[in-house]
Order: sequence, then structure tokens, then C-alpha cells
Amino acid sequence: MKKSFLAAVLACMFSGCLTDYTWTSNVPQKMRTVAVPTFRNQSDVTEFGAVASKQLLREFQREGTFSICRVGDAAIEVQGTIESCDARAESYDRRGGLRSASYRMGAKVVVSVIDKVNGKVLVDNRAYTATVTFAGGAHDILSNKRDASRRLADELSRQIVDDVLALKW
Repeated sequence: MKKSFLAAVLACMFSGCLTDYTWTSNVPQKMRTVAVPTFRNQSDVTEFGAVASKQLLREFQREGTFSICRVGDAAIEVQGTIESCDARAESYDRRGGLRSASYRMGAKVVVSVIDKVNGKVLVDNRAYTATVTFAGGAHDILSNKRDASRRLADELSRQIVDDVLALKW
């Protein structure tokens, strides 16, 4: 008696979940190839356009829905422009004069997603922003800034891939 009651309760609980949730992507099979040309870089951070494009490709690959292709062969193309990227001192070390102890780096990227199969613009110049912090001080500030730009591109990439997956196909 207890086993059948428990089975009935579990069946009722999980029946609602099964109707609204799917384990597969809503992206049609013919649209599952993506290309990411190097982002245009209008910021003062050297090579940030290439870093952002590389991190975006890695995020698409990590997520697993899309296959990476060359620009001419892909069904979807993600084009981007780095509009700004800057680092500003966030805190200072009192013992070191006015030496910065930590920095905040922020970026604004504008992205368009093009459906190359149907000739449509799926996302038109959507702005994305992200911020990270990194250590300053007397140590190797350039290495810290380079690492921060990679983490910044990583955060932007997650936002972009999430939005591409959420599109109404």
C-alpha cells in the first residue's frame, strides 16, 4: 500500500516537470554552426578584440550546442565591436604613497547576430557590459591587466552565448 501511494505521489510530482522542460536545445539542427570574426577594437586595450573573439568561441565550444566554422561556412555569425574598455584605480595602499592596490576594469561590447541561412539579423547591436577587478601594487601590473582582460572577455562571452541560446528560433 505504501509503495503504490509513494509511486503515485512521485508520478504526480514529476509529470508537471516533464511537460515544460526539455534537455535538448531549441536551436534547429541546420542553424548549429557559428563563426565569430575578430571583434573590432575601439578601446585602448591592445588586442582586446582578438581576446574577446577567442573567448566567445571557447564559450560556444564549452556550451556544446554549436559547432565552430569559418565565416563563409557558418549558419550563424556573431559580429562585435569593443566600444570601450578601461581600468581605474579602486583602492590605494596607504603605505606605498598613492600606489594603487586594486583596479576595476570594465568593458562595453556591441554585438550583432546574423542568420546567414535566411539572411536575417537576429540581434542588432545589443550592448553588453562587464566588470572585473585585479590587483595593482608594485608587482607585474601588465600581467595582471592581461589576465583581467581575459576574465572580462569570459564574462562577456557567457552573456552573449546565453542570449544566442535564448533566441526564438
